[in-house]
Formats: sequence, C-alpha cells, structure tokens
Amino acid sequence: MKQNNYQGALQTPLHSGFHAASTTADVIEGIDLTGKIAIVTGGNTGIGLETTGTLAAAGATVIVPARDVEKAKRNLQGIPNVEIAAMDLMDHASIDKFADSFLASGRPLHLLINNAGIMWVPLRRDSRGIESQLATNYLAQFQLTARLWPSLKKANGARVVNVSSQGHQFAPFDFEDPNFLYRNYETLQSYGQSKTAVNLFTLELDNRAKASNVRAYSLHPGSIGGTELGREAPLELFQKMGFCDADGNMFPEVLASLKTISQGAATTVWCATSPLLNQTGGVYCEDADVAALATGESASGGVKPYSLNESSAKRLWTLTEEMIGHKFNC
Repeated sequence: MKQNNYQGALQTPLHSGFHAASTTADVIEGIDLTGKIAIVTGGNTGIGLETTGTLAAAGATVIVPARDVEKAKRNLQGIPNVEIAAMDLMDHASIDKFADSFLASGRPLHLLINNAGIMWVPLRRDSRGIESQLATNYLAQFQLTARLWPSLKKANGARVVNVSSQGHQFAPFDFEDPNFLYRNYETLQSYGQSKTAVNLFTLELDNRAKASNVRAYSLHPGSIGGTELGREAPLELFQKMGFCDADGNMFPEVLASLKTISQGAATTVWCATSPLLNQTGGVYCEDADVAALATGESASGGVKPYSLNESSAKRLWTLTEEMIGHKFNC
C-alpha cells in the first residue's frame, strides 16, 4: 500500500462522480458538519466566501480572518455560524496574533482552508524583504498552519486544504533566488513559483502530519469569473494572454470556459469533506477529484511532477522554516 504521494504515486483520479460543472451544493450534499470548526482565509470574497457559506450551512462554525474586518462583516452578513477576526497575510506578526488568539480559545480545529491569495501584482516586498506573492500565497499558509498545529492535532481528525492553481505550471520553485533579488521580476513566474511551493508544502505536510490524524490537500479551483483575483492586473497582460480584445472585452470562448464561483469552490469543499479522501492525503485535486499527472511540456490539466518531488519538498520545508523563523515540528 502506498503511504505517501512523493513523485505523484497517488495522483490517480478516484472517479468521484463529480466534474468541472459540479457545484458546492453538489459536493456537500448529505454531509453534516455540526460541531466542526473551520478557518477559511480569504473567506469573505470570491470562492472563499462561497466556501464559508457552504461549510456554515452544513453546520460548521467558520472563523474568517480578514485584513479589512468591516468589509468582511458586510460580505458575510446573514451567514450563520461565522466569526470574523483581524489578520493580514503580508504581516507575519498579524498571523501570529490571530493564531495565538485561536489557540487561547482551547478549541480544536477540524478544517483549515488556506484559500487567500494574490495574482498579477507588481513587484512588492513585505517587511522582511520577501516578494509579496511568495509571502501571501505560500509563506503565510505555512506559518498559519504551523502556528495552529496544536489545534489541528487536538481535533483528532483534521484536514488542511491549500488552494493552489494550475498556474503552478508557470514555474518550478527557484531555490537559488526565490525573492527575485538577482533575476528580473515576472509576475506570472512569481505566481507559478508560489503555487508550486503550495503543492510541495502540502505533499510534505501530509506525510509528516498523518500520524497525528491530520491530512493535507492542494487543489486547482479552475478559471473563475467574478472574483477579485485580477483586480490589479493591467489590461495589456490579459491581452497578451489572449483573454480579451484591444478594448478589454473578454472573448466569448474565454467567457464560456470560466467556472461560476460555486463551481470554483466545489473542489475546496470536496477536499475538506469528502469521505473518499479519508485514507488518502498529500494529493493535488481539480474538478472535485484527484488530478492526474501532467507530463507534457505545455500547460494542461493535472499536476506537474516537479511540484510533487520528495527532495524538493523536504528542502523547501527547511528553507521555509528559516525564512519565517519558526520550526514546524509535526
């Protein structure tokens, strides 16, 4: 029996019965989360908001940490079983403060949904000099998970769901220059590197945490309309990628390929709740199923083997501990 997903050993679809058009309502049907506690980062906008609403409707208590608490209150109004707290993923001290507050409550944590992320942003650095997409999309996930580890372990049956992207295929992780100190900054290379890091983290976390009955999953939600992910992207970038015409109008074939927000959040909810995954972890998922390996040269569905490499995953874990100044012993 295969015990881990190193080199993609477990990347075989489970034939879940779901598909790209499946919604959160489809995948949560029949699942009762009464008594469960979840944290959803970015849980007040886009697919995060849909994830929050779906988990809460199924009975879970959902904590939503947000940079803009007032905006979160407006967006989450009317959703039951929701708590809002302050946290800024670009501020490592803010992450610690949020985690300390949750730990002090003494509650177990059954579901940690690391959903928040940024894309198409110009070169920025946090107070430590770390490039912003790496800091937000990956290092914050690692730090928050590490700091909440006692509560995850206390649940005696927890899942960590890390939202990645097919964009991991844009770039492997650059161990020599992760912060673009010596190479030219390219926003999609930066994004790709951060999402590859998410996959490697998930792989290694699951292998280390499963003895404590904590499992981890990464996923591609799909290309989704109506989110805030592209709010900083210049029009020229969308034109260069063939998404729209000179006037900024999205091409019909591109619009037709986009998922709705409910379809986009379905894989997150499936990873968090599906009984099909009870004995499997460390896998990358898409369209509410385990994805296949992507072995071709061009971008496609599935997951690139370089983002499931055992030696890279272990190397990244050690490097990340050094970057955030915190040992994660699980």
